[in-house]
Formats: sequence, C-alpha cells, structure tokens
Amino acid sequence: MKQSRAMSLAETATNVVVGYVLAITTQIVVFPWFGIKTGLMEHLTIGLAFVGVSLVRGYLLRRLFEALRVRSMGHDANP
Repeated sequence: MKQSRAMSLAETATNVVVGYVLAITTQIVVFPWFGIKTGLMEHLTIGLAFVGVSLVRGYLLRRLFEALRVRSMGHDANP
C-alpha cells in the first residue's frame, strides 16, 4: 500500500520531535564532558537549528524511497 505524502510528513515530524528531545537531553549530558557551558535556551536553539534540516531530509528521503518502491512495482507488473 502506498504511503500518502501527509503520512510521510506525519511520520517524519514525529521522528524529528523524538530526535529533538533526545538530542537536547544528550547535549545537556555530553556538553559538560567537553567543557562546553550553555544554558537551556542555548541547547534548545542549537537543537532547533537542526530540526528544519532533519525534517526536510527525512521527508525527502521517505518520498524518494516511496517513489523507488512504486517504480519497482510498476516494472514487476510489466516484464
């Protein structure tokens, strides 16, 4: 069954939100190990800088793989 663009976006957005929370938590734990001192707002801002990139990357890759899947199904049907 083909995944709709809306569902691709919803899946990618969920993945990015979960990744964002995990990234912020990781930054809070790891940054001090390297002597990097930042406040919560800086952590949130650094994380937000990557959210847009992650969202676009995830969506485009999902659509690419969906197109490849659909294309391969079409070739299988027409030998």
